[in-house]
Amino acid sequence: MELKELEHYQRHHESFEIRVIAHAGSRYYQVMLEPEDGSTQVLTRRGKPMLFRALDDVYGELKRAGIHRAYLVQQVANDEIVGHEPHYHDPLLSRMPLVF
Repeated sequence: MELKELEHYQRHHESFEIRVIAHAGSRYYQVMLEPEDGSTQVLTRRGKPMLFRALDDVYGELKRAGIHRAYLVQQVANDEIVGHEPHYHDPLLSRMPLVF
Protein backbone atom coordinates (compact mmCIF):
# COMPACT_ATOMS: atom_id res chain seq x y z
CA MET A 1 0.00 0.00 0.00
CA GLU A 2 1.42 3.35 -1.03
CA LEU A 3 1.49 6.26 1.42
CA LYS A 4 -1.24 8.15 -0.49
CA GLU A 5 -3.44 5.03 -0.34
CA LEU A 6 -2.88 4.85 3.42
CA GLU A 7 -3.98 8.50 3.77
CA HIS A 8 -7.17 7.75 1.86
CA TYR A 9 -7.76 4.47 3.73
CA GLN A 10 -7.50 5.99 7.20
CA ARG A 11 -10.05 8.69 6.31
CA HIS A 12 -12.68 6.13 5.33
CA HIS A 13 -12.04 3.31 7.81
CA GLU A 14 -11.98 3.34 11.58
CA SER A 15 -11.11 -0.22 12.52
CA PHE A 16 -7.53 -0.99 11.56
CA GLU A 17 -4.14 -1.30 13.21
CA ILE A 18 -0.78 0.07 12.17
CA ARG A 19 2.24 -2.00 13.18
CA VAL A 20 5.84 -0.88 13.12
CA ILE A 21 7.79 -4.09 12.72
CA ALA A 22 11.30 -4.25 14.17
CA HIS A 23 13.06 -7.30 12.77
CA ALA A 24 15.44 -9.10 15.14
CA GLY A 25 19.06 -8.51 14.20
CA SER A 26 18.19 -5.60 11.91
CA ARG A 27 18.24 -1.86 12.42
CA TYR A 28 15.40 -1.25 10.00
CA TYR A 29 11.70 -0.77 10.65
CA GLN A 30 8.82 -1.69 8.38
CA VAL A 31 5.23 -0.43 8.58
CA MET A 32 2.29 -2.78 8.15
CA LEU A 33 -1.46 -2.13 8.03
CA GLU A 34 -3.86 -4.74 9.37
CA PRO A 35 -7.54 -4.09 8.65
CA GLU A 36 -10.23 -5.73 10.76
CA ASP A 37 -10.56 -8.59 8.24
CA GLY A 38 -7.10 -9.85 9.28
CA SER A 39 -5.26 -9.34 5.99
CA THR A 40 -2.02 -7.39 6.11
CA GLN A 41 -0.50 -4.84 3.76
CA VAL A 42 3.02 -3.48 3.87
CA LEU A 43 3.62 0.23 3.33
CA THR A 44 5.37 0.63 -0.03
CA ARG A 45 6.99 3.30 -2.19
CA ARG A 46 6.90 2.77 -5.94
CA GLY A 47 5.95 -0.86 -5.43
CA LYS A 48 8.82 -1.71 -3.04
CA PRO A 49 8.50 -2.12 0.75
CA MET A 50 9.49 0.99 2.68
CA LEU A 51 12.26 0.47 5.23
CA PHE A 52 13.06 3.07 7.86
CA ARG A 53 16.33 3.50 9.75
CA ALA A 54 14.84 5.27 12.77
CA LEU A 55 11.52 5.51 14.56
CA ASP A 56 11.53 9.27 13.99
CA ASP A 57 11.38 8.60 10.25
CA VAL A 58 8.41 6.29 10.79
CA TYR A 59 6.65 8.89 12.93
CA GLY A 60 7.13 11.57 10.27
CA GLU A 61 5.71 9.48 7.44
CA LEU A 62 2.75 8.27 9.49
CA LYS A 63 1.97 11.80 10.69
CA ARG A 64 1.88 12.97 7.07
CA ALA A 65 -0.66 10.23 6.38
CA GLY A 66 -2.79 11.35 9.34
CA ILE A 67 -1.90 8.41 11.58
CA HIS A 68 -1.18 9.18 15.24
CA ARG A 69 -1.19 5.71 16.84
CA ALA A 70 0.67 2.52 16.04
CA TYR A 71 2.15 -0.53 17.75
CA LEU A 72 5.83 -1.38 17.85
CA VAL A 73 6.26 -5.11 17.34
CA GLN A 74 9.48 -7.10 17.63
CA GLN A 75 9.66 -9.88 15.04
CA VAL A 76 11.44 -12.81 16.64
CA ALA A 77 14.27 -14.31 14.59
CA ASN A 78 13.02 -17.84 15.27
CA ASP A 79 9.66 -17.06 13.62
CA GLU A 80 11.44 -15.63 10.59
CA ILE A 81 13.70 -18.66 10.15
CA VAL A 82 11.11 -21.36 10.76
CA GLY A 83 8.45 -19.53 8.77
CA HIS A 84 5.83 -19.39 11.52
CA GLU A 85 3.18 -16.75 11.28
CA PRO A 86 4.00 -14.13 13.95
CA HIS A 87 1.52 -13.92 16.82
CA TYR A 88 1.54 -10.30 17.92
CA HIS A 89 -1.45 -10.54 20.22
CA ASP A 90 -0.05 -13.48 22.27
CA PRO A 91 1.27 -12.32 24.65
CA LEU A 92 -0.23 -8.87 24.54
CA LEU A 93 2.96 -7.45 26.04
CA SER A 94 4.83 -8.17 22.79
CA ARG A 95 3.23 -5.01 21.33
CA MET A 96 4.23 -1.58 22.60
CA PRO A 97 1.81 1.28 21.83
CA LEU A 98 3.27 4.33 20.08
CA VAL A 99 1.49 7.67 20.16
CA PHE A 100 2.94 10.58 18.19
